[in-house]
Amino acid sequence: MPWLPPLIRDSIDSCRRLAHGLRVLGRLPLRHVPRLLFDWHRYQTSNSMPSMRIALSSLYLIVDDFKAQAGNLSDYFHQDLWAARKIFKLQPSRHVDIGSRIDGFIAHLLVFMPVEYVDIRPLDAQVQNLTIVRSDAISLRNFQDNSISSISTLHAAEHFGLGRYSDPIDPMGCFTFMSALSRVLAPGGRLYFSVPLGKERVEFNAHRIFSLQTILSHFRELKLVSFSFVDEGDRLHENVNPGDFPCNSKDSCGLFEFTK
Repeated sequence: MPWLPPLIRDSIDSCRRLAHGLRVLGRLPLRHVPRLLFDWHRYQTSNSMPSMRIALSSLYLIVDDFKAQAGNLSDYFHQDLWAARKIFKLQPSRHVDIGSRIDGFIAHLLVFMPVEYVDIRPLDAQVQNLTIVRSDAISLRNFQDNSISSISTLHAAEHFGLGRYSDPIDPMGCFTFMSALSRVLAPGGRLYFSVPLGKERVEFNAHRIFSLQTILSHFRELKLVSFSFVDEGDRLHENVNPGDFPCNSKDSCGLFEFTK
């Protein structure tokens, strides 16, 4: 509504925020209301700054954190540290990542080394030490055989070919990608690879769950250096024998370190 006078626009925005605040209050579980009202009263009576008084038009009520833990140590937390520590120890001169989480794992790496980041999606950002390569990574056609000594792709392969990220539908896309990883990895190099493990299935269009044997068979040209996994309770099991992975797992996170 750019054609409206500023005063009227501001009044409409204030009414919208007020209506939103009232809706939020109306949706609160009753068990949280006494605690919230008590905190509200204590804040208002002890606050001396007019600009910081509570207003219905600016409510942003969060009630799930009253008894929450300090953080969520999920499979992403464990896998990001797992791979970052290994890469930090080896200090490769060049590292390429395909599709891992930018605001987690990639941020870890950028603290101590440059990263070439490959993703089909655009990322309009200028970040020191981060080189963005926008490409469909299924075939890794931009990279020559045996050319990369350090590669990571964490929780990415399970999405390839499902269309979720605007990529072409390809039921075999994830396996084409695995073959491409084997092709471009340099002799003596390292590949850090993670995917969901459990009863094999596709949960369209979010992701796939792979069996452990499927992953090992598709990387049969490489040598497994180490295997770890994060179980369904978000507990890390590091450097275990693949044969010890629980066969009844429904959705764990497998962490594979390969070399050529």
